[in-house]
Amino acid sequence: MQSEKVFIGVDIGGTKVAAGLVSSKGEIARIDRVPMVSHSSAGAGLESVLSAIARVSPDARARIDGIGICAPGPLDPATGVILNPPNLPCWRNFPLAEALQKKHAVHVKIDNDANAAALAETRWGAARGYKFVFYATIGTGIGTGIVIDEKIYHGRTGSAAEGGHVSIDYRGPVCRCGKPGCIEIFASGPAIAKRAQERLAAGCRSSMLSLAAGRADAVTGEVIGQAYADGDELAKELLTETSDRLALWLSNMVDLIDPEVMVIGGGAAILYQPFLDFIREKTAKLSVNPRAREVPIVSARYGADSGIAGGAALCA
Repeated sequence: MQSEKVFIGVDIGGTKVAAGLVSSKGEIARIDRVPMVSHSSAGAGLESVLSAIARVSPDARARIDGIGICAPGPLDPATGVILNPPNLPCWRNFPLAEALQKKHAVHVKIDNDANAAALAETRWGAARGYKFVFYATIGTGIGTGIVIDEKIYHGRTGSAAEGGHVSIDYRGPVCRCGKPGCIEIFASGPAIAKRAQERLAAGCRSSMLSLAAGRADAVTGEVIGQAYADGDELAKELLTETSDRLALWLSNMVDLIDPEVMVIGGGAAILYQPFLDFIREKTAKLSVNPRAREVPIVSARYGADSGIAGGAALCA
């Protein structure tokens, strides 16, 4: 890595900061994690980030070509200011990029995690070679990013691509954003787990209960995935109906954006792996776009380290 450009990618969450050394080819080395002090002062939060960067930084003789930060929104990618993210109460209108540049004399870029991950997949991952990319990360929530000609589409104010809060049912349950029927309230990891818990509490029989030590409220996405792999009918029913909703949402994205490729990542995306063919077929069937079948729906290259890769991609 010494003969090529090297970047530090940083992924900031509500409880941890992960950092890694990333080559100009998207290879990640020296990953480390530290706790994030998110409920204290702005300075304490900054120290968490600086500590993570220090843990993966090479020796003083080696050059770092940029530091890229993935952080929860809302934020301003143009100025590098963290506005008011619910998961990071320590920062309100905090100029994170400026604060980091005072400590490290390199270029610093900041964006939200889905935008940055979309860029990493475009430059180095599953969407490499495509000009019009739609990326979705499915985990505790659903985030999305749009990349056009290797540039993140931010919209007028920097708040574009909040695809997880596109509603597919105006009569559906109310999302934490306040809108009814968002895809996030149906297809995120916790959303699937909640429906499983409700079905079990209502008396449905399933091996999920034994996998969760007899507690319906302990059922997680991981438990549902294991039960499905074991042939559990309720797990299959839950994942099939959720895949159906995901396909409806993706068909909306095809008709709205007309992408060349759609990339699915995130921790809960593994639940949909057995249903990808079904999702592809249903998405094409529901799309108005007559060439929707030409749009591949593929799994992301970067998994848990997408924030680190994404941060580096911002600077690459």
